[in-house]
Amino acid sequence: MMTTPPHRPDARVSRRGVGPGIAASLALLLGLTGCTLFSDDAAEEPMTGVESADPAAIGDVEEGLRGFYEQEVGWESCEGSFSCATIEVPLDYADPGRSSIGIAAIRSTATGEAQGTVLVNPGGPGGSGVNIVKDSLSYITSPRLREDYDILGFDPRGINRSSAVECYTDEEQDRARQESYPADLPPEDLLPLLAEEATEYADLCAERTGELLGFVDTVSAARDMDILRAVVSDEKLNYLGFSYGTQLGATYADLFPERVGRLVLDGAIDPSLSNEEITLGQAVGFENAVRAYVADCQQGSGCPYPGTVDDGVRRIQDLFDSVEREPAEARDGRLVPVSTFVQGFILPLYDDANWPTLTQAVSEAIDGDPSSMLFLADLSADRQPGGTYATNSTAAFLAVNCLDYPMTSDPDQLQADEEELLDASPTFGAFLAYGGVTCAPWEYGPVLEPHPLHAEGADPIVVIGTTGDPATPYAWSTALAEQLDSGVHVTWEGEGHTAYGRSNDCILDLVDSYFVDGTVPEDGVRC
Repeated sequence: MMTTPPHRPDARVSRRGVGPGIAASLALLLGLTGCTLFSDDAAEEPMTGVESADPAAIGDVEEGLRGFYEQEVGWESCEGSFSCATIEVPLDYADPGRSSIGIAAIRSTATGEAQGTVLVNPGGPGGSGVNIVKDSLSYITSPRLREDYDILGFDPRGINRSSAVECYTDEEQDRARQESYPADLPPEDLLPLLAEEATEYADLCAERTGELLGFVDTVSAARDMDILRAVVSDEKLNYLGFSYGTQLGATYADLFPERVGRLVLDGAIDPSLSNEEITLGQAVGFENAVRAYVADCQQGSGCPYPGTVDDGVRRIQDLFDSVEREPAEARDGRLVPVSTFVQGFILPLYDDANWPTLTQAVSEAIDGDPSSMLFLADLSADRQPGGTYATNSTAAFLAVNCLDYPMTSDPDQLQADEEELLDASPTFGAFLAYGGVTCAPWEYGPVLEPHPLHAEGADPIVVIGTTGDPATPYAWSTALAEQLDSGVHVTWEGEGHTAYGRSNDCILDLVDSYFVDGTVPEDGVRC
């Protein structure tokens, strides 16, 4: 989970809520051990045909929304053992008769007798729940969970296979990711360039997306989840949300506390924080992560960071400086500017199992070849080897955040924020500054304000925090658990982003027992 980036609107350094999917992608592509925690059990035969919601699952809804809750959904076999459908939801909940949009969903059938459905969101905003279920089901869920529940992944509004935000073409995004600004450009010269590019990008998104661009906020996406709950005939929502998915889940709980079933929010976001506070928290988190990574590297052989931890971190900073001054060309002929280089560097920090991959990429970059770092950046941007982008995650990330968060674009405040970021993170602070410029010319929003979420009257909600989480710092999980009236806090003492699916049996058993048996973990338990 990352705030809007500096420099280029399409070249975010990372994203708020990468979640476990990226770790799984790295493991699958690079042969690491991160996705071998669970066996790859196949789902039962997909459920196909037309389904209508059980009237008991619909409950009391506004008359203008009843047709969406009562819709017949046509499930069709897809992707081998899955079933897929498109669920219709209102574009505008304030005027549900205005028009509708489609939410893409994919479902894995329980291997045993299903006691309901668990909805899954991998984070983002911009992460594809369809892809995470299709590609990484055995990484993000255990055999025990898949035995007792259907698993439903969905692309929230604005994202990927659902009615989607459109900005750059693949070719335009490739070009943009290779451009850079001169090193050491002073703020008075940089800001006008940033503003001009942001305006061009915002205009392009508005032209290619249309009115949907104003309705991809988190509250609207959470309301969509209630329609998804109803059409699978669950009277209460069971939900597993990672990173930004915790904000989506907590928002749902605050809107519909009486419909909360078993919710697990892993890698939690504090919904009361401003965009600037989130950015600062992540700056500290990633600075701590890079120090932990360097310290670990120095315990082995062939580490490119000799000396103390401080010495090693300074070498990384010097490497960033050299790339900024003179971007290198990868083996495929693409230029790798510093924003793309740092995006690739940050990705493996999400999972300490991938730290050796980062070391290899850094060693090659020091020798003049940034190809491996570009490969990591391409993974983060969902770029495929042939030059296409598998999702619209970058555009969706910006569109959602620009609606969800008021952001400052005042030059004096931006410069003050940059100084604070540089103090908090000498390594990454400069790459996290000036994000507010991106949303300033956005035609829509912001439509939301950060505020605490309480979900009064909801059933217990399990909130998981990882002590070494760089993207959603641990303190955010304690804050969310305290805000939620029924919050139950669980801690994993580990490194990396999120816990379930990549940590240990302690977390696995606590989460599975909660979903399967309804056993609520002890508040404050540590694994």
